[in-house]
Amino acid sequence: MTPQDRTRPYDTGYDGHDDASWQSSGTTWAAPPQQGGAYPESAAAYTAAPLAPRTPAAPSGAHLPAPSGGDGSVTGAGAGSGTGAAAPAKPGRDRYLDLLRAVALVRVVCFHLFGWGWLTVVFPSMGVMFALAGSLMARSLSRPAGSVIRGRLRRLLPPMWLFALVVVPAMFALSWKPVREEGLWWFVKLGSYILPLGSPPYPEESGSAGGWLELSWADQAAGPLWYIRAYLWFVLASPLLLKAFRRLPWVTLLAPVALTAVIGTGLVTVPGTFGEGLVDFAVFGACWVLGFAHHDGLLKQIPRYLAVSSAAIVMGFGLWWASGHLTAEGWNLDEIPLAQATWSLGFCAILLVYSPSWQKLPGRFAAWDSLVTLANNRAVTIYLWHNLLLMASAHLVDQLWAVPWFGDTFGTYIERSYEVLVLIAVWPLIGLAIMAFGWVEDVAAKRRPRLWPNGADRGRRA
Repeated sequence: MTPQDRTRPYDTGYDGHDDASWQSSGTTWAAPPQQGGAYPESAAAYTAAPLAPRTPAAPSGAHLPAPSGGDGSVTGAGAGSGTGAAAPAKPGRDRYLDLLRAVALVRVVCFHLFGWGWLTVVFPSMGVMFALAGSLMARSLSRPAGSVIRGRLRRLLPPMWLFALVVVPAMFALSWKPVREEGLWWFVKLGSYILPLGSPPYPEESGSAGGWLELSWADQAAGPLWYIRAYLWFVLASPLLLKAFRRLPWVTLLAPVALTAVIGTGLVTVPGTFGEGLVDFAVFGACWVLGFAHHDGLLKQIPRYLAVSSAAIVMGFGLWWASGHLTAEGWNLDEIPLAQATWSLGFCAILLVYSPSWQKLPGRFAAWDSLVTLANNRAVTIYLWHNLLLMASAHLVDQLWAVPWFGDTFGTYIERSYEVLVLIAVWPLIGLAIMAFGWVEDVAAKRRPRLWPNGADRGRRA
């Protein structure tokens, strides 16, 4: 599967799992307790000792404001302590970053249903999710790199293994004969379903035309796996990338864009699945490193007007480049690597420069708190299964035409609103997938399995 193949409707953007400790504007809060209502690191949490907030040293006798707790309350010195020392702060989450991830997931589902290329301009989900993951990875690397990488693998791979355990046998059951077609080398490729350093194999055509599993279902099912591969590459490279960033920050930030200009524009072509992975690594590498800058507080050291204006110039270049390299899918930046790299970099920079560090969703956003929590707790599950669920939703809507009287009477309206009906139908199916498969994310993170982790039990405890 080429990078172009994966971007059509019903094809794939999480973030998988990152650290449960969030940081913003140079302040870090430790992860919430690992019981119900806890969040995953980009959906899964580490069970590390809480870290003290990263705040400037205070003069003698001064009191630093404590970050707000997970319930939104602010904790400080105990009343009547008389010592002047602040009490340990309750754990908290940056709900602004949680909201960004939830929006990114919804946008991914909408894009792979409607196929509107302009959605990649309005909100570049992939760049956003890589930037958030990079920020959290930088936080985690305050611990030994080996343990961090093992933790990431432990949280990321089991959900993919469960996905493969369902999908791969179905491929074989529908007459996939890879050994006959490719020889014994295929068994090596099959290992990508266990450790996705390369592109997992799948049949180009499987199932039956017009059936519940139509001919392209395997291609659609495998679509999201490119992101898992790219995320794994970044995790493995992060210890060296972070060292390079802290020594040469701007060079490290812009180097992936330069690499994209070489291998993402056809100037130099790297063949095979390694080339596909390298292009993805280059395109989104600047966003990942931008996450390092966010964690280390580098973005706050730059005057906001300068950061925003520079980001706007980079984004403007991305649109200019895209305008001269439009494909059959129009303004789909997924098909234009250099435009994707530069637009996503500038877009994410502005989002992170203005990061408000919410400990509770404010105003009208508060009504979405439980869904935002659920999306962050089940980000990998939603991402892996949404393509297949979109196909299932389309088949369910198709059955409306077979309903006596209803299909004949409202057939025209069904046709006109077909995609909207599919969008309505897919969310209950995603909910069922969360309950059926999401528990593996808790098991992978060594937490008690939960069917519907939307934070409701956390609210009851508070």
